[in-house]
Amino acid sequence: MAKLAINGGVPVRTAPFPQWPQGGKAELEQLEKVLKAEQWGTLGNEALAFAEKFAEYNGVKYGIGVNNGTISLELILRGLNIGFGDEVIVPSYTFISTASAVAIAGATPIFADIESGSYNIDPASIEANITPNTKAIIAVHVGGRPCNMDSIMAMAKKHGLYVIEDCAQAHGSEWKGKKVGSIGHAGSFSFQESKNVTSGEGGAIITDDIERFKEFWHFHNSGRAYDLAGEFSGVMLMGTNARMTEWQAAVLTAQLDKLDEQIERRMENVAYLNSKLRQLEFIKLLDTDDNVTKNSYHLFIMKYDSAGLSGIKRERFISTMNAEGIPCSKGYVPLYKMDAFNSPNFRKSTGSGIDYSAIHHENTEKACNEEALWLTGRMLLGTKKDMDDIIEAMEKVQTNLVELI
Repeated sequence: MAKLAINGGVPVRTAPFPQWPQGGKAELEQLEKVLKAEQWGTLGNEALAFAEKFAEYNGVKYGIGVNNGTISLELILRGLNIGFGDEVIVPSYTFISTASAVAIAGATPIFADIESGSYNIDPASIEANITPNTKAIIAVHVGGRPCNMDSIMAMAKKHGLYVIEDCAQAHGSEWKGKKVGSIGHAGSFSFQESKNVTSGEGGAIITDDIERFKEFWHFHNSGRAYDLAGEFSGVMLMGTNARMTEWQAAVLTAQLDKLDEQIERRMENVAYLNSKLRQLEFIKLLDTDDNVTKNSYHLFIMKYDSAGLSGIKRERFISTMNAEGIPCSKGYVPLYKMDAFNSPNFRKSTGSGIDYSAIHHENTEKACNEEALWLTGRMLLGTKKDMDDIIEAMEKVQTNLVELI
């Protein structure tokens, strides 16, 4: 019986998983094109062309390239006239930017719990948190898995709320055959280095509504109206400079062309992993949902069940897997426990006196403290042998359990 690597044995795997980001000839040619064009920013041809291409890919009419994903959320909120005195419902299980963008815009984030079966925002918890001050819901498609958009859109219509889709981890994912980001009133995307489409940093806004598009546009373009002659015509509005550079757009154009093929590879590898993981008592899979017609798997999230592994704590299991050459992590902490939302600058920005320390969301707490187990999307671009190594390492832990007890 092979000894666990954490105790001095030979690890299952020493070779690296596929690297990310993945650049190549197409990206290089695009960058050389920008270099020779000698127009490197301020709404150049590449940035405008990518925004149009990205909107078309997602099945909407209008797109705007911006300099990062966090600012895309802020711009959407400002463009929807959401700010001081308003509340925006966000999931408590997501990256901090989803909620910090709300605060930077002056509004107050209100945290909703997640569904145990999907780790996405729970429509029932959304409804329980709606007040007369609620103006919008930010639906985050965590790890690439689409939220229950039917329930969320129906609830928003009932209460007269905007729905902002945070698609930072979900490029190309689909709910009932429709791309995420195209279902709500606006979609926000990130192209940060870890994302499935990346230029190191970058972001995008998409919408099907021309009036909202114009609002988002002037906010991102230093207040210039969409006629592109704002400061010359005397029409200058509130805004900031969040424009995408030509360098970002050049790389993203090449990256987007690869996305669908990469999604298919990730989905095939996840299907194979699932077929093996179902045989392990200490791993539980998230619920299946036929409405999720495509999952881009920025993350592969599963549930760790310590009862199936003689009570071994998740952190011990993770460190053991890492020693075997299989990088995995526990993921997020509950957002409402972060100091950022109980800080003087948060209070000054929002005027909120909410005591977030009183919040306890059962499903979020279980995911963060006990269950969630993450593999990154780059690992899912590997071969069948790579997937077999993941399973072999898990089986090795199970077989050598006595070493951990």
